[in-house]
Amino acid sequence: MDLPRFLLADNTDHPTAVFVVHTEYPRFILNLENDEVEWLEDFSAEDQKELEASAESLITEAVDFYDREISRYDD
Repeated sequence: MDLPRFLLADNTDHPTAVFVVHTEYPRFILNLENDEVEWLEDFSAEDQKELEASAESLITEAVDFYDREISRYDD
């Protein structure tokens, strides 16, 4: 299956939260309600350094994706 890089998600158990799911390595779920990130990977010490270098950029891309998708609903 060819998944998009980012997906939007919600859940009725969390009615005020909107989630952005990053489907490529390193996979994560960003809760836009409180900016919590759940990493779906197990990281070694070496991976941790790489993650720290790229995490801010990936999260910014996730928020930009959300903004783009929401703006398309307004059109």
